[in-house]
Amino acid sequence: MLRPKVYGKSWLDNDAIAAWIFLAPALILLCVFVLWPIAYLFYLSFTAGNFTQAGTRWVGLRNYWRLIVTPDFWQVVANTAYFTVATVIPSLVVPLGLAVLLNRSLKWRGILRTAYFIPSITSLVAVGLGFRWLFQTDGPVNGFLNAIGIQPIPWLSSTTWAMPVLILLSSWKQIGFNMVVFLAGLQAIPQQLYEAAELDGANSWQQFWHITLPGLRPTLVFATVTAAIFTLRSFEQVYVITGGGPLNSTNLLVYYIYDQAFGQFDFGYAAAAATVLLVLTLLLIYLQLRSWGEER
Repeated sequence: MLRPKVYGKSWLDNDAIAAWIFLAPALILLCVFVLWPIAYLFYLSFTAGNFTQAGTRWVGLRNYWRLIVTPDFWQVVANTAYFTVATVIPSLVVPLGLAVLLNRSLKWRGILRTAYFIPSITSLVAVGLGFRWLFQTDGPVNGFLNAIGIQPIPWLSSTTWAMPVLILLSSWKQIGFNMVVFLAGLQAIPQQLYEAAELDGANSWQQFWHITLPGLRPTLVFATVTAAIFTLRSFEQVYVITGGGPLNSTNLLVYYIYDQAFGQFDFGYAAAAATVLLVLTLLLIYLQLRSWGEER
């Protein structure tokens, strides 16, 4: 059989060159909108002055030293740690239970799945305004408490109760997304494992502990990482509901950075705090992925 004669080989036939050509648009966008802002943020953290090249001056590690010696910053870090832990745990446990329940053949299963997923696609600002109305001093929640003989609680003006309101809002907002993630993970577990466990006499709890949880480990890692990132970058609920108060008790890192940058116009100090937040986020993701790798 005669083969056609090849007169020359185009440089587009090189797989490496072709790959770089196809990747170039995405890489350009990544550099412009991700890598360059991170690099500029890191640069700003060593400067002080206005948000212009002409108005900045190099101050070295002074902004990071200010973070160390500022009590308000450490209170914000403690608030963020408390808020993150108290939000991530229920936003994983509750959706996991709902996913296990809704993975069975139940009546109205589709409607229930949709109802639980709706909060995750609702505007966080709109939800925040709704929660602020619910928990205001003369709002429906205190009206219900008063109807059953409990004294009204100053939810949003109390240093004790303001943070639980934010935690409730953030946990409720993540339930739908995490439930869908867990449902996908549950459907990937072979049904034959449950059938074999039933033949061996395993009850529902034993099946959940020895089959469901081990089968959901990759899904749990993904859900934990995404929930932690969502929680660490929380801003809208603080801005809409409490404004960081009362007495700085609900001030979180992202809102603190925003206030320092656009409220106090201290961009270098805000950039240093943002760099700390970036490092903490990357460290958290690394530890979670490393623990998952060790388990595998």
